[in-house]
Amino acid sequence: MQRKAQQTTREVTRQKSMWSARHFSQHVQRDGDHRSPFQRDKARILHSAAFRRLQAKTQVLGVGMSDFYRTRLTHSLEASQIGQGIAAQLRQKHPELTETLGLNDTLIEALCLAHDIGHPPFGHGGEVALHYMMRDHGGFEGNGQTFRIVTQLEPYTPANGMNLSRRTLLGLVKYPNFIPSLTNIKPSEIERDLSHRNVKAADWVPPKGLYECDKNMFDWLMAPLSQEDQTLFGQILNSPSEQRHHKTKYKSFDCSIMELADDIAYGIHDLEDAIVMGIVNLQQFEAQIVEPIEALSDTWLAGHISMLAKKLFSQHHHERKDAIGALVNSFITHIDITLTDPAYQNELLKYNAVFLTEYEQALSIFKQFVFRQVIRKPEIQMLEYKGQQVVMGLFEAFASDPERLLPENTRQRWLKAHSNNNGMRIISDYIAGMTDEFASRLYANLFIPKSGASPDSLGI
Repeated sequence: MQRKAQQTTREVTRQKSMWSARHFSQHVQRDGDHRSPFQRDKARILHSAAFRRLQAKTQVLGVGMSDFYRTRLTHSLEASQIGQGIAAQLRQKHPELTETLGLNDTLIEALCLAHDIGHPPFGHGGEVALHYMMRDHGGFEGNGQTFRIVTQLEPYTPANGMNLSRRTLLGLVKYPNFIPSLTNIKPSEIERDLSHRNVKAADWVPPKGLYECDKNMFDWLMAPLSQEDQTLFGQILNSPSEQRHHKTKYKSFDCSIMELADDIAYGIHDLEDAIVMGIVNLQQFEAQIVEPIEALSDTWLAGHISMLAKKLFSQHHHERKDAIGALVNSFITHIDITLTDPAYQNELLKYNAVFLTEYEQALSIFKQFVFRQVIRKPEIQMLEYKGQQVVMGLFEAFASDPERLLPENTRQRWLKAHSNNNGMRIISDYIAGMTDEFASRLYANLFIPKSGASPDSLGI
């Protein structure tokens, strides 16, 4: 009995060591530093340039339209708070299972803070633009770029990015397969070589996945898993339509919590911006959210959504805040843990956090409302289209003569990557890291002549 207990203890210790491992062994001596690996990871994310740049990147509404609504940075902070709330709920409901899984609030916070750092300027317009420009060079996708930033680009280490612990990296991989394997929308040859102004965004939405050039780092991440688990984790759900890409099927337990927090922040908090700016009204909300949710089932949300709607559109700010808090709480408290596939050997892959069915349907109604009434609004799409043109113009300029136009440190990285036939990825990295404002000013410097009274701004 004692021997079995000792073996169990050794296995737990081995598992912890395996998932707290870092790709690059650093020997940093800091007197009195007793932080856990996840506390270190959170600090590296929080103090990174990539995280700071989120303050000037579009979330839903364009940066600069108002000083009230959310940027990618404030969205990530809200997702982080929600993620911690989910963790607290799950720990209350499943104390033994969450203990076995090693549910860690700081880890969840770190994942939520980092989940959007790969997104380019100008929201989905910038993402479509970079994917189009990288169509023959491995593609572009925001989540794949996040993985690339934390494992290679952010200069916390010479060549290993933030050098985060393995479990944190696992939690950031929302789509564990590669873009070429997931690509299903195949525009015609004519569409591949269109003028930038004629590129149709719907034809160049990227599949959600990783870059093949980052496979070595992904292989390191997967190394502790059995071959059976690796194969199962990378499974793809084939799309039944040629209008949609294939999708990955699984994600880790920690990642599932982060994704739920992201969805709640998007569906509820981002809605608040649209209400305050008058983009949506009470009549639209009642017809497209209140009535469908009331028809769902006899849940707390169905019974209170009509009252919450009136508070959301109240002239009193505190009432709107109370309604937002109640909505967020209703979703957080209706999350549970489910088995993903009993074939998994590793428990971090075997379990996911999920909404109860009625609440999953309800949040989908909220998200669809934001998409239809806000994101697809012509005024918002015009801003996305404009950003799309800026990004494609910048890419075309830098790709035309990288040695001449790229900044010195980026040029050196381009020269090294170019020798391995991967130079375009460096140009993509450079543009993806820009804020909306930086990209706009750089575009103006490159393409818009200035008068003598308004000279070009150098050293931006």
